[in-house]
Amino acid sequence: MKSTLGIGIVGFGYWGPNLARNFSTLAGARVCAVCDRDGARLEHMRKLYPKANAYVDIGQMLGAAAIDAMIVATPLKSHYGLAKAGLLAGKHVLIEKPMAGSSAECEELIALAKQRGLTLMVDHTYLYSEAVIKIAEIIRSGDIGEVRYINSQRLNLGIFHQDINVAWDLAPHDLSIILHVIGESPQVVNCQGNAHINPHIEDVTNLSLAFSAKRFATIQSSWLEPRKVRQMTFVGTRKMIVYDDLQPLEKIRIYDVRVDFPPHYDSLAEFHYSYHYGDCYIPRIKQSEPLLQMCGHFVDCIRHRRQPLSSGAEGLEVVRILEACEASLQARGGPMVLTDAQGARLAPDLTQFPRAS
Repeated sequence: MKSTLGIGIVGFGYWGPNLARNFSTLAGARVCAVCDRDGARLEHMRKLYPKANAYVDIGQMLGAAAIDAMIVATPLKSHYGLAKAGLLAGKHVLIEKPMAGSSAECEELIALAKQRGLTLMVDHTYLYSEAVIKIAEIIRSGDIGEVRYINSQRLNLGIFHQDINVAWDLAPHDLSIILHVIGESPQVVNCQGNAHINPHIEDVTNLSLAFSAKRFATIQSSWLEPRKVRQMTFVGTRKMIVYDDLQPLEKIRIYDVRVDFPPHYDSLAEFHYSYHYGDCYIPRIKQSEPLLQMCGHFVDCIRHRRQPLSSGAEGLEVVRILEACEASLQARGGPMVLTDAQGARLAPDLTQFPRAS
């Protein structure tokens, strides 16, 4: 293994420059190639990284011997094709979320990476956030009791996309966190939404996920909010956590509050809920950039042949849920079952229901 990994980055719209900046600061990596079809964007990146070779053709970039890993930071519709080309060229691949446009594409990429002994990873950035790491640690310690439900809001004004709806754009962040914290996939998915600006692309969605043991999660996604909101609530049987990612320092607050059901009562007159009100405390969180941690993890997994925290398997599960979400939207919010009684996976049929006009 070379002392410094050569990194080639494809796509320099919104997220690609952030990836390039973070990879360029890692001691074990070097941005040696940049690729984009937009000549103006490519020229701008060439000025920022003068030692990197610039390409408009992905085939030429993948033919460069200096490249060990490829980063795909392009629109969703090109994720599968670019990632497959990178794997076939023998490059390790990191893909922006969501991993691909279908679970079948994800499964093919996972199989190809395994066959060739390459690292395949998805940029679920929030899993590398110190706040989310702390939340998972608190929940797994049992401090808040059993998780009852999770509520998430990811709202802002724009950015509007022409090829994917707001659920595919924003919900992967929340889904990756929820799956990581709960440790299992949902059994049933419901999704409702509306398209207000582009009549064919939902800009507001409400997604519900039903898990085992009566646990559930809700995700509200919107491109039509006057305020930017990035907030999650984790309700346990003993305590509750509120996570506000927009807070610069105090991102997590733990509330020692709960509602208890009386174990015994002889008549309706004797029945009373018990409300517990305790303290609120704010755990200390280390300050670090999640994207930098994610980039470092990718390099580390390549070097030491480790399974990434956000591997292709995690990317696949998020896409499976998004497919079910799409099917539910077409069914006007109807439930999509992801598992049967034996736990076998069932893929939703996206052609079963006509889209409402």
